[in-house]
Amino acid sequence: MNRPFPIQKLNIALAGNPNSGKTTVFNALTGARHHVANYPGVTVEKKEGVFRYNGIDMHLVDLPGTYSLTAYSTEELVARHFIFEERPDVVVDVLDASNIERNLYLATQLMEMQVPLVLAFNMSDVAQSRGLEFDVAQMERLLGVRIVPMVASRRKGIDELLEAIVQTAHQETHRILNIPYGQEIEEELSKIEKMLDPCAAALPAKYPMRWIALKLLEGDPEVQEWVKDASIVRQVEAGREHLRTIFRDHPDIAIAERRYGFISGACQETIKNTVQIRHDISDWVDVLLTNRYLGLPIFAALMFGVFYLTFRVGAYPMGWLEELFAWLGAAITEQWPPHTLLWLRSLVVDGIIGGVGGVLMFLPSILLLFLGIAFLEDTGYMARAAFIMDRIMHKIGLHGKSFIPMLIGFGCSVPAIMATRILENRRNRLATMLVIPLMSCGARIAIYAIFVAAFFPDYLRGPMMWLIYVIGIVLAILCIQLLRRTLLKGETIPFVMELPPYRMPTLKGLVIHMWDRGWLYLRKAGTLILMLSIVLWAAISYPRPPAEALEGLDVRQQRRATLQYSVAGRIGRAIEPAIEPLGFDWKIGTALIGASVAKEVFVLQLSIIYAMGDGAENSGILEERLREDYTSLQGFCVMLFCLITAPCIATVAATRRESGAWKWALLQYAGLTALAYLVTLAVYQAGRMIL
Repeated sequence: MNRPFPIQKLNIALAGNPNSGKTTVFNALTGARHHVANYPGVTVEKKEGVFRYNGIDMHLVDLPGTYSLTAYSTEELVARHFIFEERPDVVVDVLDASNIERNLYLATQLMEMQVPLVLAFNMSDVAQSRGLEFDVAQMERLLGVRIVPMVASRRKGIDELLEAIVQTAHQETHRILNIPYGQEIEEELSKIEKMLDPCAAALPAKYPMRWIALKLLEGDPEVQEWVKDASIVRQVEAGREHLRTIFRDHPDIAIAERRYGFISGACQETIKNTVQIRHDISDWVDVLLTNRYLGLPIFAALMFGVFYLTFRVGAYPMGWLEELFAWLGAAITEQWPPHTLLWLRSLVVDGIIGGVGGVLMFLPSILLLFLGIAFLEDTGYMARAAFIMDRIMHKIGLHGKSFIPMLIGFGCSVPAIMATRILENRRNRLATMLVIPLMSCGARIAIYAIFVAAFFPDYLRGPMMWLIYVIGIVLAILCIQLLRRTLLKGETIPFVMELPPYRMPTLKGLVIHMWDRGWLYLRKAGTLILMLSIVLWAAISYPRPPAEALEGLDVRQQRRATLQYSVAGRIGRAIEPAIEPLGFDWKIGTALIGASVAKEVFVLQLSIIYAMGDGAENSGILEERLREDYTSLQGFCVMLFCLITAPCIATVAATRRESGAWKWALLQYAGLTALAYLVTLAVYQAGRMIL
């Protein structure tokens, strides 16, 4: 039915997911006729524009980009309030047509809100290039809304969109879409709706009763504030508990799954494409890989395989590089003129070659680890890893989305801390960034590799590397649980994790991802590590003891005496009493101090110490020197302490910048140092009693 009077003005709201092209559509409609302010009471940007079409004044408001319309972020609340409070004549939902299933989630929520709706399938050219073919007419019948394919960047479909807006505004009635949530959920919705009807006068009249009942079941905090009747509150809680028992999961997750089931069914009815076939295969594979019981063991097994192959295969090029640097140091020593600039020879052989070479020899293992992780990421499996971890993370006060920055932390903690920006809730962000250093970054591989090679047989080296990484993950989970129960109390925000179809990664893509991360390590070795090699060599070489203190000592004893008399030796001796209960001596202590600048410096400093103490002719076989001085228990404790202890300076700075306060950065630094000391102390003392 048409309205009995001509429309002279329309108020239009523009909604959509981030990166769906919503801004491009807004600019195409309004041109330069728009202005920007903020929504009242919040810092969320409000963009408005005006234009005329066929004699109708159009007032367009660009809502904040959101993936849903829950009450867990300011943007979601602003968008929801505007739609219900301002009651626009038409809501235009801009969707990325090439990622249609995810984008339709917001559309289904708009349909449940019973608003006049038009769906703009933007980026239709990208969708077509990926093999997507839409039966638009059939989808319009299924969803009960107008759908306009368009390419906003080329103004294709703009006129059709405007015509659809006018036609939708002229409709006096609109189809009400009730997504079927299944018998159990529908029964609970019905019970709540019946109890809400007598209380309708006390509720906001503009909100549909079914929508309010649905939000109560989902645990929407804002809607819960509206309902004060104790009997309704009890019924809602009883319904939520019943659904938790039925689905073995939270009701909001079960409801989200039903929405996606509705979306999937609509897409199967209306989309023909080769991508969909691949997605169906992905769904079939996910039955196994994201299984409630098998998912986590499969993830652990895959990561174990990555670490095992990294160490077994990487051992060969590591050995070649170690021999190369040992040969180079010996060759320079042999060719150096006797009694000529011996300090310079020591700097080149012991400081630069012994130090930088000791760090560079681990580059093959680092590249192999990054290659394995890149393969899992590019195939789409790492998104499943976050999905698998969601159940565990939810129990400790976070969700699977927090695991994404943690995975990035396996490469480097600094970009991982920056990646916490994807988390909407500040408490979640802080809890995640504080424990990210427990994810073993690439710099720690050098430490693990040298100690694993020194103290464990071939068949245990892969498992030991895997064990260290698992310990880090477990400790991170325990620390998050502690933080969320003390300093960072608060409710967990649910989210929907996109599971992209599995893809076979290209060789070029894998090499690029591996090299990008490996290059950071190599560049650091050529700049920061080189500079620190010189500084540490000087700290280990000077000051020199008086000549009379060296009388009667052989060459090796003189080297050791010189080392202990140096700045580094004195510092190491000073802190040795504090670290001795951990199984560490002054050499390990000085290396730990250097590692506070960058974790690779730990191996760098040990390499220089042994080169200076044993002589250049022995400097190439660091593992043998370590086996002479320490036990396997001490070696494991060194790895454990380096895993847990305070992060490097760059990580602390990143935490300060992202958290906005020094107190969180200092808590991270001091807290992890204390935790490392306590855990290592317990392990070493218990190990001494057992072994």
